[in-house]
Amino acid sequence: MPKLNVGIASFAHGHVNSYLSALMNNEDVHVVGGWDNNRERAEAGLKPYGLPFYADYRELLAKGIDAVVICSENASHAELTILAAEAGKHVLCEKPLGVTLESMHEMIRVCKERGVQLMTAFPCRYLPAVIEAKASIDRGDIGQVIAVKGTNRGSMPGNWFVDPALSGGGAVLDHTVHVMDLLRWILRAEPEEVYAESGTLFHPELQVEDAGMVHATFSGGIPVVLDTSWSRLPSFPTWGDVTLEFVGTNGTISVDSFAQANQVYRNGANKAEWSGWGDSMDQYLVADFVDAVLNGTPVPISGEDGLASAAVALAAFESIASGAKAAVAR
Repeated sequence: MPKLNVGIASFAHGHVNSYLSALMNNEDVHVVGGWDNNRERAEAGLKPYGLPFYADYRELLAKGIDAVVICSENASHAELTILAAEAGKHVLCEKPLGVTLESMHEMIRVCKERGVQLMTAFPCRYLPAVIEAKASIDRGDIGQVIAVKGTNRGSMPGNWFVDPALSGGGAVLDHTVHVMDLLRWILRAEPEEVYAESGTLFHPELQVEDAGMVHATFSGGIPVVLDTSWSRLPSFPTWGDVTLEFVGTNGTISVDSFAQANQVYRNGANKAEWSGWGDSMDQYLVADFVDAVLNGTPVPISGEDGLASAAVALAAFESIASGAKAAVAR
């Protein structure tokens, strides 16, 4: 089977480093090189692998690649995806898929018209604890799920994440999408209505929110509450968490997604650290994208999945602005 030729479109998002590592270690992939509108940022990621930098995105697209992995600022996802699709390239796009419903619909439309795959990067679907929880719920181990409580509390990332023109929003957009995608996947239900509140509680200098509470009602009347924040301070051992508690008619399931970690104490560090020992969710994500494209099968996490989860965050912003519940638009 021929290898999949892949290009990297931007190194703005930190996830690009683990995606690139996974691509380089996949025997079915040949990484051609990478592009970024910030050469220094790109070369820092490319040089360890001896990969070339392309100053023109269209030049990279013309280099015989089959697919691109887009890790740009959120506001550029749509433009880069559409350019790639028009050039006949498959796309793995970092979350959130886009910052407006209109732009995401256009991304999906163009990819379909050009016959290329569009996959949204939701690596949390590949966490062992999440997979086991889904299997347990599918078996009916806790009966019917009647409520869910979740958290996605991370550290404030700074840089372009706190520039609303580039990010589209703060912690509410950044962290709502992961959990809402997991819940759509696990519950086999759709979020219908949202009530949310937000604030800038931990970093008052920011132009975007760093704290949010998102209350969503899923089809079937399942209530969900999610703490979506950048509340983890520099002294916290790692960047953050993803937790879920499912309440069922016959029991509960608690998920601590990143609990597979050792506590590390070492001289030279000013805080305790957590060293993860579990499987790499990013490696599995990349492998599924590569396999789908090479085999001509549908990607497991579609553009529509990306739109559906981002739509919850956009509805949350609408609710925050109005002070009332907002319907989740599609």
